[in-house]
Amino acid sequence: MPVFQVHLPKGRFDSEQKRALAGALPQALTDALGIPVEDQFVTITSHEPDEIFLDATYMGMQRTADAVIISVLFTAERPLSDKRALAKAICRNVTDALRISADDVFIALVPVPKENFSFGHGELQLNEPSRV
Repeated sequence: MPVFQVHLPKGRFDSEQKRALAGALPQALTDALGIPVEDQFVTITSHEPDEIFLDATYMGMQRTADAVIISVLFTAERPLSDKRALAKAICRNVTDALRISADDVFIALVPVPKENFSFGHGELQLNEPSRV
């Protein structure tokens, strides 16, 4: 159920790479947390050079114009060990899919209480007693 929001530099990655990325992110959930791969919710947005800004060297990185920002909305109940495993799997899969440096992958894990997700019909399915 995690939701991925990816921000890419416009014109840098082709359709095949974007499709590979869209598959690589849910695969990271499977690799790290055992979440079914069909649990796929990914948006990819491209930005002009004057619409995406990342410091090139913050935290000792050597970022390039290929740098991407990935936000992940996921259930807040996950322990730190799961978060670490997920961040590693995302970075590995993104670098493979886009053929970029790990320095160019910025990830923000955003915990959300599971009862705040609706998968359709305006219902909060994870708040239902039969699913908790």
